[in-house]
Amino acid sequence: MLTQKAWSPYLAGLVIGLLQIPAFLIVETALGASSSYVTIGVWLTGYVDPSITGIGYAASHVSAAAKNWWQVAMVGGIAIGAFVSMKLSGARRAAISPIWSRAIGTASSKPRYAMAFLGGFVMLFGARIADGCTSGHGISGMAQLSVGSTVAVAAMFAGGIGAAMLFKRV
Repeated sequence: MLTQKAWSPYLAGLVIGLLQIPAFLIVETALGASSSYVTIGVWLTGYVDPSITGIGYAASHVSAAAKNWWQVAMVGGIAIGAFVSMKLSGARRAAISPIWSRAIGTASSKPRYAMAFLGGFVMLFGARIADGCTSGHGISGMAQLSVGSTVAVAAMFAGGIGAAMLFKRV
């Protein structure tokens, strides 16, 4: 399986869904990833401005008892696992043409990277406002039959469809 270029989405979905069980039993929380970015951000910021840990929200993410250090390990493991899988399968990603560069009439890919960064920032900011990321709401929240997560996932899909329709016009 590790040498295949594409995994079955049904099998991958089943495995991710079943990971909810040990997550609840061992760390007593659901799967998610956005809090790991807060943890790393506060931890790094603490080197520049140690007073950041005086803020309750920040302190709860970096204290020795913080529940989300496991999320940092999970996100790191996802990146490492994806890299190992890519190497074992021999898969290579084709270069993506800079869509924003074509839209504004330049050959540079810098606008594409700037838009990707901005989009990632807005998505992470929204995840913190929504008290969870797409994986947290989509996988964990819906597994718990959370109404708020169901609404959040519906809004994410609506936003994604709207963005796709805009990009299709470019």
